[in-house]
Amino acid sequence: MIRLLAGTAVLALPAAAVAQEASELEPDFDGGCCVWLGQRIARDVIIVNGSGQLRRTNSDRVQGSVVISDVQPGLGVRVENRLRDEAGIVQFRRSDGRSAHPTSQGVTLRGLGGNASSRALVTLDGVPQSDPFGGWVAWSAYDAVGLGGIVVTRGGGSGADGPGALAGTIGLHSTMTDGVEASLAYGSRDGWDASASVGGQVGGGQVAVDGRYSRGDGFIPVAQGQRGAADRAAPYEQGGLGLRLRFDAGDSSRIEASVRGFSDQRDRGVDFTTSKTGGVDASVRFVHDPAGATQWLALGYIQLRDFESGFASVAAGRGSANPALFQRIPATGLGGRFELRPAIGDANPLRIGADWRRTVGRTEEDFFFTDGVPGRHRSAGGSSDTVGAFAEWTSGNQYDGFLWTLSGRVDRWWLGTGYRLERNRGGGPVITDLGFAARQGWEASGRAGVRWTSDSVSLRAAAYRGWRLPTLNELYRPFRVGAETTLANEMLKPERLWGGEVGAGWESGGTILSVTLFANRLTNAIANVTLAPNLNQRQNLDAIDSKGVEVMAEQRIGPATLRATYAFTDAEVDASGGAAMLDGRRPAQIAKHGGSVSLRSNAQGPLGGFATLRYIGEQNEDDLGLLALDDALTLDAGLSWRFSEAVSIEARGENLFDALVPAAIFSSGIVERATPRTLWIGARLSF
Repeated sequence: MIRLLAGTAVLALPAAAVAQEASELEPDFDGGCCVWLGQRIARDVIIVNGSGQLRRTNSDRVQGSVVISDVQPGLGVRVENRLRDEAGIVQFRRSDGRSAHPTSQGVTLRGLGGNASSRALVTLDGVPQSDPFGGWVAWSAYDAVGLGGIVVTRGGGSGADGPGALAGTIGLHSTMTDGVEASLAYGSRDGWDASASVGGQVGGGQVAVDGRYSRGDGFIPVAQGQRGAADRAAPYEQGGLGLRLRFDAGDSSRIEASVRGFSDQRDRGVDFTTSKTGGVDASVRFVHDPAGATQWLALGYIQLRDFESGFASVAAGRGSANPALFQRIPATGLGGRFELRPAIGDANPLRIGADWRRTVGRTEEDFFFTDGVPGRHRSAGGSSDTVGAFAEWTSGNQYDGFLWTLSGRVDRWWLGTGYRLERNRGGGPVITDLGFAARQGWEASGRAGVRWTSDSVSLRAAAYRGWRLPTLNELYRPFRVGAETTLANEMLKPERLWGGEVGAGWESGGTILSVTLFANRLTNAIANVTLAPNLNQRQNLDAIDSKGVEVMAEQRIGPATLRATYAFTDAEVDASGGAAMLDGRRPAQIAKHGGSVSLRSNAQGPLGGFATLRYIGEQNEDDLGLLALDDALTLDAGLSWRFSEAVSIEARGENLFDALVPAAIFSSGIVERATPRTLWIGARLSF
């Protein structure tokens, strides 16, 4: 499949769009052509969206939200990097899906860090996207998806989103192409990036096919001056293909089905460290959404994942490398959802529904290598289930006056019997044979919020509670990075969040300002806790307390828009007992300061472009704060020229300053870097 797209050619550059503060400008994802709603909008921004969901409600307007619309694939653009432009959205590692280890790509917001499992819920057209076994996110899986927009809601508690939305929800919304779009780009280090989308009407419905292929020789991850003979460039090769079908099923009803597969192979710049991720996702849904009448949605989905990865032991001086571990993780996610919105008068203020999600997975690992031959094998895994019901009422005028929302959710969770088995390869006695008892429990979550809007000013406040079940990876799989060993913990408890925020916004003409103050307390926070030198264990901390401020400012300047975001996050661990040494420290991988400034063209003329200056503050690599990752300032920029209605060319660059962006630092002092300067030139075609 990954070779299928290698010859794909060119794609037309759409008019540049900008992210808007959703507390001021809320998109209407209604399954068709979506426009920004609001009577005071000074410009027209249109998102085409084919996602099979009911019309978005106004409930998230009581929290800090943002809508990202410029997410067209191709020419080296990556979803995870676009998200980094929004201050406060943090991925566990600063490197992206071309060089980061796949298991380090969890995402969170508002300083609720601690490990690589996502504390923000990522969905694609309403389907949860985190890995069924580990909770990380395979960002390369979305490179081939035509996205109409991304809606980021900061803060937890939305009952309709389901469990896992502790720090917030990142909702990806797909679009169905009508026509042909394609792109082809060549970049630094022999990088190639090709994408294509083809779609059109078929009978009473619509069909769309999307694909992407990218590859590159990669860069040497270890910082210059610390490299040895074992270090080399880390190549990557990624691709995906997706099919979407949409057919009318009577008045105001439609059936949608989608299937997509992806393949991701990357290297860590040392022999024996290749990782491979393959996946197939499928979903089917029935949507009935007549205006002014009862609406409902039924959804079923499946996720299949197969992940392989090698790990190496690098000699002192980095002169040689030997295999240390090889793992394979097959995992499956299943789920379903039903939502009903009864007609009350001529509106649908009430949402009620239920959902179910099941994850099953295991890790198969070979380790204790001698002369390249593994001496021991480990197998560990289990299953989890959650079943929940929710209700939400949202009342009030959409843009002027008073709006309030109240939601509640109850979940029942189960952890099936887990296991961990270790034995010598080639016979011999069993080293470890452990079975872990099944567990179950109840959790509640919900949100209450208000918003008042008058003319150019808006005020809002929200309080919420959310929760997250430990992943199978956290519960059952120990792991090792270099000399650092981290033990699993089958007795981990669910994480629970209490939080609140207040915010204010102002919009007049081409100027938008927004500020949000927040405070969160995450109890039973799961973190990798140091037990002894080079020995850690996943444990529940008493809590992580996080408070801070998020600011967004936007100004229309003629044919361009200047936008700035900033987040100050004061996060602190509350710990006692065996983790008391962490008390008062900042969680690992969480910076106090982060922000970006971008200038993007929004005119419809032949010339366009953007420039984004991004800053990330210093952050700790480890839980004790003994290893620090320096701050970093990067610049991305691009120019485009549309010389016909169908064809445009584009040049863009990532990290134009070639700044050293530390992505990791090991106990030996070795620093791993994120993407260095990378240049792209290519063309887009659309007709």
